[in-house]
Amino acid sequence: MKTKHILLVEDNPDDVKLTLRALKKSNIANEVVVAQDGVEALDYLFGTGEFSGRDMSIMPQIILLDLKMPRMDGLEMLHRIRTDERTKLLPVVILTTSDEDKDRINGYKLGANSYIRKPVDFNQFAEAVNHLGLYWLVLNEAP
Repeated sequence: MKTKHILLVEDNPDDVKLTLRALKKSNIANEVVVAQDGVEALDYLFGTGEFSGRDMSIMPQIILLDLKMPRMDGLEMLHRIRTDERTKLLPVVILTTSDEDKDRINGYKLGANSYIRKPVDFNQFAEAVNHLGLYWLVLNEAP
């Protein structure tokens, strides 16, 4: 059985630590691959750049995607994975601090499976991550 891993696309090191801590608190022990922006995430997904040669038969069970990042933001990355046959069905959860209606609407238009605004309080964030993990890693059946 292939491992169910998570691709976390986040440029803020503090948010990466916070997310990893919340996953651990929720007893989600899945491997987490961290990409610092959309360019690095696409390199991982398509086996290019520093990820050339990786086993392309193993794809993430879920992508946790921030929106505001350098080089390539989350919406552009989402557009690119939804237009490629290899990645168009991967579950993508936008996990962001943005509460702008246009970001939420554009995220869904581009094919996001869910849009979650990061709570400021750690316990609330950990609870949201727990629900994410339970649904996307345990209950959901991937295509």
